[in-house]
Amino acid sequence: MMRPQGGMPVYLHREPVDFRLAIRGLSLKVEQELQLDPFGESLFVFVNRQRNRIKILYWERNGFCLWYKRLEQERFKWPEPSGSEIVTLSVQELNWLLDGFDLWRNQPHKILKYQSVG
Repeated sequence: MMRPQGGMPVYLHREPVDFRLAIRGLSLKVEQELQLDPFGESLFVFVNRQRNRIKILYWERNGFCLWYKRLEQERFKWPEPSGSEIVTLSVQELNWLLDGFDLWRNQPHKILKYQSVG
């Protein structure tokens, strides 16, 4: 099975999209709604309304690639569509999302920053 690898950023499109959209329609959403460069070294992830399908769009050297996954019984965990901030994941977090983990409920420990020991 092919899985995304490497250290490139992953951007989620929070709102569900019409899955009749192909490369052109999804790349326009990247430019216009996410205000990001679809030709950069990034992965752009889209989900349908039922959250049982995911499309991943990315540019590779001389053309767009579109990766598609359909779940037969489960649903992908997805952040709430409300909110204007762009959700960025690591490739490892994307793979966890593809495996069915809820990244928004299972948060890591908080990072603590102290000014002195005493």
